[in-house]
Amino acid sequence: MSLRSLFLLFFAFSFSSAFGQHYGKADSLRGSLGPLRDCYDVTYYELEVKLNAAQKRLAGSNTFHFRATRNFNNLQFDLFSNLEIARIIYHGKSLPFGREYNAVFLEFPETILSGARDSFTVFYGGTPQEAVRPPWDGGIVWKEDNYGLPFLGVSCEGLGASAWWPLKDHLSDEPDSMSIALIVPDHLIAVSNGNLRSRTGQAGNFNRWEWFVSYPINSYGVSFYVGDYVHFSEEYVNGQSRFSLDYYVLMDNEAKAKKHFEQVKPMLKIFEKYFGPYPFPKDGYALVESDYWGMEHQSAIAYGNKFQNLPNYDFDFIIVHESLHEWFGNSLSIKDHAELWIHEAFATYGEWVYLEERFDYAKAVQYALGQRRRIVNQVPLVGPLGVNYDGWPAADIYFKGAWMLHSLRNTVKNDGLWFSTLYAFCTENRLQFLETQDVIDFFNKKLGADYSYHFQQYLFHTDLPILEYKLTGKGKNSRFQYRWVADVEDFRMPVDARIKGKKMRLRPTAEWQKYEAKNIRKDDVELGTGDFLFDVRWIEE
Repeated sequence: MSLRSLFLLFFAFSFSSAFGQHYGKADSLRGSLGPLRDCYDVTYYELEVKLNAAQKRLAGSNTFHFRATRNFNNLQFDLFSNLEIARIIYHGKSLPFGREYNAVFLEFPETILSGARDSFTVFYGGTPQEAVRPPWDGGIVWKEDNYGLPFLGVSCEGLGASAWWPLKDHLSDEPDSMSIALIVPDHLIAVSNGNLRSRTGQAGNFNRWEWFVSYPINSYGVSFYVGDYVHFSEEYVNGQSRFSLDYYVLMDNEAKAKKHFEQVKPMLKIFEKYFGPYPFPKDGYALVESDYWGMEHQSAIAYGNKFQNLPNYDFDFIIVHESLHEWFGNSLSIKDHAELWIHEAFATYGEWVYLEERFDYAKAVQYALGQRRRIVNQVPLVGPLGVNYDGWPAADIYFKGAWMLHSLRNTVKNDGLWFSTLYAFCTENRLQFLETQDVIDFFNKKLGADYSYHFQQYLFHTDLPILEYKLTGKGKNSRFQYRWVADVEDFRMPVDARIKGKKMRLRPTAEWQKYEAKNIRKDDVELGTGDFLFDVRWIEE
């Protein structure tokens, strides 16, 4: 067993009690990169699926094109055990295979040599897991529209794409490109990621819709939508950026969608200003109406917010948040669900940047303070690696993570530097994988100082830092004293305050600091809680 494998096992075991969960072999098979998974790198998928809404079944195939990273005879791919494998074809012959939990193990007739490029095809079918409460509860959405026509979709983040198609279901291995063919009744439209390559008639009054993705795509970002859609489009032009905007909505919603989606172009211009060019111009940008709230499926975003804007803010937060994931999640991607904060914290913080650009800083902080009330502080933002961790209170990876970034911005107190760093973060890491330490190292380097203490406190510890403060002495001998109580010993985030009407920046440490002022009282101290995330504790002397 490698040192890395031992570390992953230790890490999963040590977190099982801290996170209130226990992980077994099924979790490790899905969440870790064992020797039967890291032996090959997927370069291209050819997925074809026929959907039967009446029976809630599907049948199809997927061809794996791969490059061997070392010599091997056996490999693992993934497909949920409730879906049947009819056969696996390699060079025209059937391959033997075995199954354990949701993992499938192949044995090749001869050694695949390192560097070799090869392929095999899996034919499968069955009744996939149905989504009960999408997008939080994953699976296939088998719904009907107001006219009784099929209205289908899928949401599988956390659950896993192998709930509906066979693949190497680990976030670290994205195909360089992919084709997705959907076979549905000919009175319906089937939409997927990327661009439509062809629509061809099939026997039995079916059409085959083939879509092509030009860029690497994460597994849960691969999706489909089937419905009685109407399609309209426009072109987006912003400097050197030029790509298509496509919209698919149910027939009755065309008029309201055309009006509501007018916010997309100005939104994208704000994103490009702060986060760099749209990452997938060849595939374009699409919003596709879904039966569920929303999901960041790459270049084909699920939209189900009923064409509503937030009161007082005049924007549709589902459009904004899910579109931000094109930068944070689809372009900048993680390798392990334990680090999903990278996707969600930056996307949530991007909502605040969007509001600040449209209105002002005060409006963005007002919005942020509303989200702060949803922070629960039950587990750290970074979970255990290698076990497909999906157990945190989801709100914190969004809102606590965004407040961590907001607090860092106000710690730096140099907006030119902060926003240039954020822009560089997106553009220099475009279409790349990032781990938590990569993020910390990047911001430390670009910001020109070591803020590791900041990231460590918010990411790896449950509790917020506490600013303790007290008054000592009386009258002209009174003193205001303050210090941090935090898990990280050298935590030293500054805090903006107003003392007796005077603005100042306090620099607390773990040791008591003091501010001397005559006749100071508790009510004379105001702390800037709209700019930093912390708790306070008043100590009576």
